[in-house]
Amino acid sequence: MSALKNPVGEQDHIQGNADAPVTLVEYGDYECPHCAGAHPVVQQLQAHFGESLRFVFRNFPMSRLHPHAEAAAQTAEFAASHGKFWPMHDLLLENQPRLSHSVFAELAGRLGLAPAELATALEKYTFERRVHQDFTSGVRSGVNGTPTFFLNGERYDGAKDYQSMAAAIAALIH
Repeated sequence: MSALKNPVGEQDHIQGNADAPVTLVEYGDYECPHCAGAHPVVQQLQAHFGESLRFVFRNFPMSRLHPHAEAAAQTAEFAASHGKFWPMHDLLLENQPRLSHSVFAELAGRLGLAPAELATALEKYTFERRVHQDFTSGVRSGVNGTPTFFLNGERYDGAKDYQSMAAAIAALIH
């Protein structure tokens, strides 16, 4: 089993209780259909486990397979710079079949962010370094596909359905 090489820290996008007994880290790609499929599973796990589960999302755009993945990750980081990472994260996954620069601008507008400012950030690769920091940490931890999950620092290689993941999380709580 692979271990998470970069511990969860202030640089991460985190939802949930900092003192939760279980931390679920996902390395994801906004254009990956498997990540879109895992999104409602993660939401269901969060609803079920509540304060016992902390969730962390890290960017792992697989640009060779998904032409919009890098720009989508940078769009999420742009939103993060305005305190709106999680709403953009959700919108990107929910609008996955439509991803394009025009959709990124539309989603930014829906969140009250300036589409022109986003366009400039994408043109100048303002958030490229941040995205690549996540990507590199994933490579160092043995990530080679998405979604890849880690539970309390250990890679989770089980089935990515709700029942299987809930059982693995419950085993760490008890």
